[in-house]
Amino acid sequence: MSPSDRRELISLGTKKWVRPGTVLLRAGDTGTTAILILRTFVKVSMPTANGHETLLSVRVPGDIVGEISVLNDQPRTATATTCGTGLVSVIPSPSLKEFMSERPAVGAELAGTAADRLRWTNEPRADVGSLPVVARLARLLSDLAIRHGVRTEQGIEISVMLTQSELASLIGVSVVTAQRAIKRLRDQGVIETGSQRFLVTDPHRLELEAAAPPR
Repeated sequence: MSPSDRRELISLGTKKWVRPGTVLLRAGDTGTTAILILRTFVKVSMPTANGHETLLSVRVPGDIVGEISVLNDQPRTATATTCGTGLVSVIPSPSLKEFMSERPAVGAELAGTAADRLRWTNEPRADVGSLPVVARLARLLSDLAIRHGVRTEQGIEISVMLTQSELASLIGVSVVTAQRAIKRLRDQGVIETGSQRFLVTDPHRLELEAAAPPR
């Protein structure tokens, strides 16, 4: 997307400061707006039949959420919740549709981005049953470190707050099983953990763990 298109896309919406845990979009609602993420991270989750939620993906500054529901006029299939304090731009449906109709190249760019996000969402689930749990966790953490990591003197800090339950849902295992995998990587000196935060202290070893062959 060109700088001028980016500026105009940002100008379409109303800027809004948000707190951690703010629900930007809710599954089942009508798609009357899309959200352009400016300065926060957003967790996208889907409600399950038993009343819980499955974490699908993490979105970052520059991403748009909710645009698919806006374009196909269907109810939203997922809920988007902020991970921290930040800034978003709320874009009305008519404004986004008009903008994309006037700029076909932008529409193609957004479609490609949506396809990339769908592939990222599906990849962890494709691993379920074929890769060891530690490999699945290592692959997820490696991907998060590349996409959302901040380099420090100690290693790469993953700047997205995720609970162990959310991590477990991303790799398709129980919380207890995820905790065991986290402990193994921590005991090996590959990662350090804090309150919903991960520090990758040995990126090379993490990549080796992620490259484990299928069972």
